[in-house]
Amino acid sequence: MKEIFVKELRKDMEVTDFFMVKSIGIKTGANGKQYLDIMLGDKTGELTGKKWDVSEGEQPALLAIKEKDIVKIKGIVTEWAGQLQMRVQRIRPAVPEDEQQMSDYVKAAPENTEEMYEFILSAAENFRDEDLKKLCVKTLTDNREKLLYYPAASKNHHAMMGGLLYHTKRMLMTGERICQVYTTLNKDLVLCGVILHDMEKLNEILAEEDGIASGYSFEGQMLGHIIQGIKVVDQMAIELDIPREKAIMIEHMILSHHYEPEYGSPKKPLFPEAEVLHYLDIIDARLFDMQNALDATEPGEFSDRVWTLDNRRLYRPKEENN
Repeated sequence: MKEIFVKELRKDMEVTDFFMVKSIGIKTGANGKQYLDIMLGDKTGELTGKKWDVSEGEQPALLAIKEKDIVKIKGIVTEWAGQLQMRVQRIRPAVPEDEQQMSDYVKAAPENTEEMYEFILSAAENFRDEDLKKLCVKTLTDNREKLLYYPAASKNHHAMMGGLLYHTKRMLMTGERICQVYTTLNKDLVLCGVILHDMEKLNEILAEEDGIASGYSFEGQMLGHIIQGIKVVDQMAIELDIPREKAIMIEHMILSHHYEPEYGSPKKPLFPEAEVLHYLDIIDARLFDMQNALDATEPGEFSDRVWTLDNRRLYRPKEENN
């Protein structure tokens, strides 16, 4: 189990712990001797590491270590050019018995993915509308494996392991409460739209089990998750014998949830539940980006400019009431 994170490291600390390899290579120094140059990281940050005077006998084992591997390091934290650095004494790949959690090494949602998935599935199973229940439960169960790690974006809001579930769960929670205030809304329709609106990001974005997006699929680049989502819902509605009007309304919610043509929506919402879906999406995305910026800002200071928020600089109060 990981015990210390990069942000907690200090000069002269002796460390024996696990880190993720961000990059690795054997180089030749000015003295003609070979050394290991490695970038180590976890969910809190990165630091460079050096293992000096690597012998020929050590090289095969070191060269077998690849990017994204988890390794156990024994070393001492030093300082070079004002930056912390790890002087590596020993290094080995992690083994199953080490029981490492990937969420310790990459940016991840702050909640357990299994629990988030069950929350969303339970919400779908509680729909009164049997058609919407069938559609959402099938979608969730068919995609369970990928949902447990997939990000909601490649770079922007919720671009992290489990980010799609986290985004969906918080939208569901807010959607439930809005429907308590605006009682004329069809709650099942609102929540169904929440569950399905970004589902095809699973096939738009390319990502591995660490939740890090590496790019976009061919179909994702050519069509995007909005059109992909409409295609999937249209086919599933036929298979599940869902009434055409109901299917078209769900497809319209997916189509219009970005609201503006320049963001991928050729039509604006044409009924209240679709309008609500758009604002649920906006609220969660913007508050995520705001909190992310403020977490990196000292009290009483302004954040760096956040381009997803029109290049605003956000203020973090000196006294925060929790």
